[in-house]
Amino acid sequence: MFEYLRKVLAEKDEQIAQLQKIETLKSPNRKYQVATAALLVEMAKADGDISEVERERIIYLMKKDFDLDDECVDELLALSEEKVKDSISVYEFTSVINEAFSQSEKLELIKNLWRIIYEDGKLDSYEDRLIKIIGSTMNIEHKDIIAAKLFVKQELAK
Repeated sequence: MFEYLRKVLAEKDEQIAQLQKIETLKSPNRKYQVATAALLVEMAKADGDISEVERERIIYLMKKDFDLDDECVDELLALSEEKVKDSISVYEFTSVINEAFSQSEKLELIKNLWRIIYEDGKLDSYEDRLIKIIGSTMNIEHKDIIAAKLFVKQELAK
């Protein structure tokens, strides 16, 4: 009898978990998550290829910033990579960010982009140009982009 009840409750827990996952994937916040992940992917591939350490950093940032589990992050990353491949410009991602992100959230995203850039220990000219474009299209002043860069460099030096 108790075993049957445990089984029924376990099945209900599994159903609830599945419904929560579906709701997360349909969440209105999903487009902001995709746009954020797409910008991180775009930055990671700016120097030619996404390295494994850059991919791991993107996964870490997505988990931390959006409180997602491994499966949701994998789906988000796959979707964002597809969006990047089909995109013409970063504007389609930054315009989504501009819809909802506060200035401080945008600055945190800029810091995350610097974290991706410096994951391999060097700043490529394409990465430098791209972060300036992204910052500009998100209405971030150049001095704030540089301040974020210095913050991340100091953070990584620890």
